[in-house]
Amino acid sequence: MPDSSPVTVPVVPVVAPALRPSEYTAALIQALRSDSGRVAGARVLEIGCGSGVVLAALAAMGAASVCGVDIESNAVAVSTRLLDDLGYGAVSELHCGDMWQPVAGRRFDMIVANLPHFPMQPVEIGGRLPTWSAGGADGRSLLDPFLKGLADHLAPGGRAVITHNAFDDLGRSRDLAAAVGLPLRVALTTLVYISPEKLVQMTVEVLRAETGRTIHRYGPYTFGELQIVEIGPAVEGAD
Repeated sequence: MPDSSPVTVPVVPVVAPALRPSEYTAALIQALRSDSGRVAGARVLEIGCGSGVVLAALAAMGAASVCGVDIESNAVAVSTRLLDDLGYGAVSELHCGDMWQPVAGRRFDMIVANLPHFPMQPVEIGGRLPTWSAGGADGRSLLDPFLKGLADHLAPGGRAVITHNAFDDLGRSRDLAAAVGLPLRVALTTLVYISPEKLVQMTVEVLRAETGRTIHRYGPYTFGELQIVEIGPAVEGAD
């Protein structure tokens, strides 16, 4: 006879549309999962935790602790709820604040970030918060302070793994990391779709300079190169 026992359906936390994970988030999680052995037992920090899903993935990989920082209070609330619902509340902590300020004086074995770094000014697109993707005219308004403060928050032998648009001047990022004694290498390059609504907000000078180089257009469809970048003394063979 067929089993007539009731099926238990897990409760899925509702994520606000403004915080839904993106292709950038997926690429970052994929890169972390491909080297999950380096996550196990690590004290992890995420700057700009958004929906909390990257922290959840890291906790699932066996991180000893996960700490998230976001300037949006709603992101902190959503991340906290997700981690609690998945059973990771005991190893997680969330802070609302500006980048490094909530973790001043602390160091972590791994730091991850998917910062807003699209070259555009803050504007709401498709229900997303104005702070969702905007990185200023050159896309670096958050990347630069992140890189400048990174060495002060990495534990000895630690590393950072971040998303980085290829059209955001990787050379400058490499120079900033080198200035604080950290090597940088590109671990992965992939393509992400740039919607027309987002493309029209892109800094014109960047779009012109990078089309055909790191931005690829096929009729009405546009894709940009996304890099997953590793930074830190644990990186071997930095290029």
